[in-house]
Amino acid sequence: MSPTITTSSEANGNVSAATARAAASAAASAEAAGPQLVTLAKALNTALADAMHADPSVLVFGEDVGMLGGVFRITDGLTATFGEQRCFDTPLAESGIVGMAVGMAINGMRPVIEMQFDAFAYPAFEQIVSHVAKMHNRTKGAVKLPLVIRVPYGGGIGGVEHHCDSSESYYAHTAGLKVFTPATVADGYRMLREAIDSDDPVMFMEPKKLYWSKDLVDLAELRSSYSSAASAGQSSEGRAAVARSGTDATLIAYGPSVPTALAAAEAAALEGRSLEVIDVRTIVPFDDVTVCESVRKTGRAVVIAEAHGFASVSSEIVARVQERCFHYLAAPIRRVTGFDIPYPAPKLEKYYLPGVDRILDAVDDLQWEN
Repeated sequence: MSPTITTSSEANGNVSAATARAAASAAASAEAAGPQLVTLAKALNTALADAMHADPSVLVFGEDVGMLGGVFRITDGLTATFGEQRCFDTPLAESGIVGMAVGMAINGMRPVIEMQFDAFAYPAFEQIVSHVAKMHNRTKGAVKLPLVIRVPYGGGIGGVEHHCDSSESYYAHTAGLKVFTPATVADGYRMLREAIDSDDPVMFMEPKKLYWSKDLVDLAELRSSYSSAASAGQSSEGRAAVARSGTDATLIAYGPSVPTALAAAEAAALEGRSLEVIDVRTIVPFDDVTVCESVRKTGRAVVIAEAHGFASVSSEIVARVQERCFHYLAAPIRRVTGFDIPYPAPKLEKYYLPGVDRILDAVDDLQWEN
């Protein structure tokens, strides 16, 4: 399936029409080959390009997202294809980046901005909390804010503090924001397209250690299935996924912790224990139905997240499950999280991040003797 290409590059003179069409043709040819091993980074890049092709009001900007293609190369090739008016670099001023995006969104554009690293977004926190999250309510629904803030987050890349924070709790606690976090290649494409299509502001949390993970994916089919779902009004928003079926206990995870939970379930299976894995996918809105159906079935649960455990998304998940599933629980809900300390030095992060052994220890502590 070849997309219909419409770009601003022909009009603004930054890129020739022939160059833009050649890039689009090359991408379409690659996708025509059928299922391929595709990275999450490639899926996100494809989602951005497809959204920009489909809607001329979509534009991308942030620090080094232009000619460099972003620190993690998620925006690679977008400036060459769409021109500097639709994918461009900004000064190193996160508050200014978000403030400019707010003005653009109010005036009919759909900006997608990149915060480069999780903790780099903190200088823009006041803009996000006071303006991005509240504009729709403040204007009694008169002003919509179709704005996506992409935040590469989490550890596992050998980075240092300010580069490996798990900041999702701040945004989940802020009413007026949606919070998405994909864990698979297909979800990366689908959920970013949905975020861009949304008329509400979305914090799109990208697990940076999964950027280079690969799945066998047919990009052309993924694009087609997304278009069909969008036309039918179907969305991943507020819908968790059963990543692995099981009967003995439920592992609840999101973003970077999903592959770890799956690895723990695989290890548990070798010991004769069947663990179900739930991928939360959208932290806000949260899918109580899917999560609680699983816990009511298994009677036991462990919540897994890289972020600090205290006052966290994992805390909220435990509270919600306990309130809704209390009479089904055979044991208290356990959590496996990052420790309540600043992110450690690279050589120590393996001890800080939730791992298979810590998860299995938590599962063993679920009062199986009863």
